[in-house]
Amino acid sequence: MHDIKEIAGLFDMRADFVHAHPYGSGHINDTYCAYYDQAGQRIRYIHQRLSTEAFKKPIELMENVDRVTTHALDELLKEGNPEARRRTLTCIPSMQGTPHAIDAAGNCWRTYPFIERARTYDTIESEAQATEAARAFGEFQKLAATLPGDPLHETIPGFHNTKQRFQHLVEAIEADTENRAASVQKEIDWYMARQEEGSKVVDMLESGELPLRVTHNDTKLNNVMLDDVTGEGICVIDLDTTMPGSAIYDFGDMVRTATSPAAEDEKDVSKVEMRMFMFDALVKGYLASAGEFLTDNERSLLAFSGKLLTMECGTRFLTDYLKGDVYFKVHRDGHNVDRTRTQIALCESIDAQMAEMEALVAKYSV
Repeated sequence: MHDIKEIAGLFDMRADFVHAHPYGSGHINDTYCAYYDQAGQRIRYIHQRLSTEAFKKPIELMENVDRVTTHALDELLKEGNPEARRRTLTCIPSMQGTPHAIDAAGNCWRTYPFIERARTYDTIESEAQATEAARAFGEFQKLAATLPGDPLHETIPGFHNTKQRFQHLVEAIEADTENRAASVQKEIDWYMARQEEGSKVVDMLESGELPLRVTHNDTKLNNVMLDDVTGEGICVIDLDTTMPGSAIYDFGDMVRTATSPAAEDEKDVSKVEMRMFMFDALVKGYLASAGEFLTDNERSLLAFSGKLLTMECGTRFLTDYLKGDVYFKVHRDGHNVDRTRTQIALCESIDAQMAEMEALVAKYSV
């Protein structure tokens, strides 16, 4: 437990600290909900200590977050949105006017107003929630599409560079430092047969056929706050991986994480499938907000995007297994192999339904 009253003094709170407690279920940053008295009104803020283990460039990260959220708020205010400050995170400035503060121990902190009367869901419980979450991510991209100035910092180089991910897999196969390659030859062959396909979006970004956009890059559906009463997706959170990327990456990761009912490490791959009704909900919500700025090339890749991001994730699991399970936490022998196989099964389910998925994209593009 950090001394949050002391941390509060690093920010221009303009309110009196009352008390604080740890908050949320995140595994990376330390998060606290703090109560303040502001002229007799009890209000809440979120204080977060950024993990420098996970994020090596916290200052650049916060510059990205501040630029994107400030621009989003400006755009919402221009639109006359009556809930502008509830529709985007906003950074409370430090006493030095920066979007972050450094404590005496060298920790990097940030502060946001608490978004009231809304919550996140670790498991999406309905198609309506999937639609709203996808619409909110599309709205986030739409607001960020007009961000002026230079591109954002690339705080995690190569984060969704599938071409590079495949190359890392090739290097791990060739090195085979743990003598594990022979035990997963079937999985290796599956990925190697799709290496060219995995490079498709990266190649199109490099050629200019796809635009470089501001993207969230971690579009799990529990990174959207849904209104307690209406169920509307109102605010995208967890902006730590916001940086330059492709809209294809963001939509594809929604498909990867939301359409299969099976756990990411399910041993019985017969339970893994791409559920068309969930894909329908995602496309419907996403194109309702993102449809007005996407290019024809971006639209043409939306159905493929889920397969691409699933392949990317699988290459990472397989690479880590070959290296000796050094990145992802494992809880049993072959845990990363199980994860790899679920990604392969999901890719194959997507492949089998690609024509219907493309028809749905066309339907909602009208």
